[in-house]
Amino acid sequence: MSPTRPPEPPGDDTLDLRVEDLVALLDGDLLDSVAAWGPAGTPVGSFGLVPVRLERDLPLLTRWMNDPAVAAFWELAGPDTVTADHVRAQLEGDGRSVPCLGVLDGTPMSYFEIYRADLDPLARYYPARPHDTGIHLLIGGDTDRGRGVGTTLLRAVADLVLDHRPRCTRVVAEPDILNTPSVSAFLSGGFRYAAEVDLPDKRAVLMIRDRALRHVL
Repeated sequence: MSPTRPPEPPGDDTLDLRVEDLVALLDGDLLDSVAAWGPAGTPVGSFGLVPVRLERDLPLLTRWMNDPAVAAFWELAGPDTVTADHVRAQLEGDGRSVPCLGVLDGTPMSYFEIYRADLDPLARYYPARPHDTGIHLLIGGDTDRGRGVGTTLLRAVADLVLDHRPRCTRVVAEPDILNTPSVSAFLSGGFRYAAEVDLPDKRAVLMIRDRALRHVL
């Protein structure tokens, strides 16, 4: 559930990144279709992902980022410019990451980032596979925390990814190992505890939801 993107390790990998970028563009498998994924039925209601529009959503996102429970791991507390800079970097990017509101029965109540983990600096720290798709999540309100909603949404979003990205065989996440509620939610949501990973800013748990085990867990 942490949004942190680890910086690249020392070295000049510019050429490699350009090749990856070209392949991603040519294969048409970036994430610009998230808006068309549609809602999913869940035990807690109809849930969907709505790509963020800063002019509409910035006040809500800033309020969530300044919640102490969120700020402890997202580290984006502060004025709205802090949140705006974080989200704008994705909106103005190359389609590798899509920031979304999680909307439950018509009400925005969570924030997701859906990203190409195999094209992210995270891929330098684990054995990434082509089209691995990553998830970051925060639950916006206290009333939706601690009662299994996060688990339900993680399972729903992972299913949306696997339904709409047929070349993706795994959905991944890297919550902070100290964020035990997050780790527990991923485990309950059908992810497996794959490894512990030392990232530059934290020790993370690599969580994986395998397509092959989708209907087993």
